[in-house]
Amino acid sequence: MKAIVRDRYGSPDVVLELKDIDKPVVKDDDVLVRVRASSGNTYDWDLPASLRYIGRIAVGLRKPRNSVPGLDLAGQIETVGKRIKQYQPGDEVFGWCKGAFAEYVSVSEEALALKPANLTFEQAAAVPMSGFTALQGLRDKGQIQSGQKVLIIGASGGVGTFAVQIAKAFGAEVTGVCSTSNVDLVRSIGADHVIDYTQEDITQSGQRYDLILDMAGDRSLSDLRRALSPAGTLVMVGSSGVATSGYLYFRGILRWLRALVLSSFVRQRLRSLIQTRSKEDLVVLKELIEAGEVTPVISAHYPLSEVPKAIRHFEEGHAVGKVVITV
Repeated sequence: MKAIVRDRYGSPDVVLELKDIDKPVVKDDDVLVRVRASSGNTYDWDLPASLRYIGRIAVGLRKPRNSVPGLDLAGQIETVGKRIKQYQPGDEVFGWCKGAFAEYVSVSEEALALKPANLTFEQAAAVPMSGFTALQGLRDKGQIQSGQKVLIIGASGGVGTFAVQIAKAFGAEVTGVCSTSNVDLVRSIGADHVIDYTQEDITQSGQRYDLILDMAGDRSLSDLRRALSPAGTLVMVGSSGVATSGYLYFRGILRWLRALVLSSFVRQRLRSLIQTRSKEDLVVLKELIEAGEVTPVISAHYPLSEVPKAIRHFEEGHAVGKVVITV
C-alpha cells in the first residue's frame, strides 16, 4: 500500500516520502480501515530546533517512533478482528489513530465512531483532534454555561472554528478574535461579535468575558486577565507557535507555570489544556454535527502525495480551519 513515511527528522520537503509499505495485519481486537481522508495537525511533523531535545523525548529521540504520521482519519472498514462486535465491513467511520497518512490503517474500535451521516469523508477527517481540543477546553476546563460571554482567541484556526460553533451550541454569546481577512468567515460560523486584532486590542475595549479560550498564545497572562471578569475562567490551549517558534513555545510554558501559581491567590480560574482522546467525546461531536450545530471549516485539500505541501501551507499561516489530506 502507499503511505507517507518519515524515518528521520528534518524539513517536511526532505524527510516525508510516498512509499510502498506492507498493509497492516489486523489483530483480533482491531479493524482494518481503508483511509479516505486525514487532516493535518501540529503533531504530524518535526518540532523546531530549539525544542528537539525536549519534545523528542515523547516522540522519539533519534528518529520518530511512528514512521507514518497522521492522526485524524475517516474511511471505510474493510476487515474486522475476530472479537469485534460493534462494526462490520463497509461501515463508514471516523476517529483517530497512528499512521493515518496511508491507504490502510489498523485501528482499535475504541478509537472510532460511525461517520456523521451529513459529512463527506474529507469533512469528517477534519473533526477529531481539533474537535476534541475545542470541546474539552470549553466544556471541561472552561465549564461553559448558557448565557455566558465567551471570547475565542484564534477563532479562524483549526481549533477556533470548532470552538466558535461549540460555544454557540452551548448557548454562549461568542466573540471571535481573528485577522482582517477572516472576519467574515468567523461571523459566518456563528460568532455574535468579531474583533480584528490588527485594528483593536481586546484588553482596551472595556468588555469583560466570563470565559476566554486562547489558542494564539501571544498575549501576556496579565493582559488576558484584564479582559476576564472577576470570577471568570481563562483556558490556555497548548503553546502557540510550536510548529515554527521555540521562543513562543517556552513563553507558553512560562504562562502555564505563572497561571498555576497565581490560581491559588485570585478568584479568576486560570487553566491550561492538554487534549485527550475519547470515544465518548467523538460521539458528542458526531451528535453536534448531525444536529447541524457544527460544520467543519476546511481551507485546502491535498492528495496524499502532496503532504509536504500541505504542511508548508499550514506552517506558513495560510490555513483557515483545517487542511485535509485526501487518500
